[in-house]
Amino acid sequence: MVKVIMHGCNGKMGQTISALIAADDEIEIVAGVDARDEGKNQYPVFSTIKECTAAADAVIDFSVASAVDALLDYCVEKKLPCVLCTTGLSEAQLEKVKEASKETAVLKSANMSLGINMLLKLLKEAAKTLAPAGFDIEIVEKHHNQKLDAPSGTALALADSINEEMGRAYDYVYDRSQVRQKRDTKEIGISAVRGGTIVGDHDVIFAGADEVVTFSHRAYSKAVFGKGAIQAAKFLKGKPAGMYDMADVIG
Repeated sequence: MVKVIMHGCNGKMGQTISALIAADDEIEIVAGVDARDEGKNQYPVFSTIKECTAAADAVIDFSVASAVDALLDYCVEKKLPCVLCTTGLSEAQLEKVKEASKETAVLKSANMSLGINMLLKLLKEAAKTLAPAGFDIEIVEKHHNQKLDAPSGTALALADSINEEMGRAYDYVYDRSQVRQKRDTKEIGISAVRGGTIVGDHDVIFAGADEVVTFSHRAYSKAVFGKGAIQAAKFLKGKPAGMYDMADVIG
């Protein structure tokens, strides 16, 4: 049995993960951490991570950037593995994440979905074959109308996966409306769509002469990210200090 602390337990993702873990015989939440608590959880809830006294195998974090520094300090002190899912971290915080990983296991990924992370691996294989054959590469991502950043972190991770495989030979183009010219062969176009309640759609298009190969991923609920975080927590139990990502979980 894997015992976890749910950091940010009363947020949308915290509650999603709580429900998923309640139906999973291999993992349990021994404590939650959240600034607010309405007594709706089946586990004790602490207002800050420093107050948490529960013994655990890992922390799953879906909180806010302002809470991450204290979380990292706690995990280093307790030598407690951390699945870090909070986004919007500053450069200083990202550096602190790296430092913390020298003392305990930290798993951080641009997207916690198992499907997206499998796609990252598949794209490397596709790029090795299709890019040298002259296929143009385009990424189209779609999200709900409340999302602030564009392109999405996942779209950038997909582009990076291809670009790393191809020796960083490609430039990213986000807006072609300002320049009237043909696309360069060494570019990856990334387009963002915002509307409605789209959870997350990503299409990676390899367009060649007379044929098109498209890799697609559709997220229909936030549960896909929660399932990935749970698998990550199971994976981290007992792991030595270091930086991990979802590729390690899948691999």
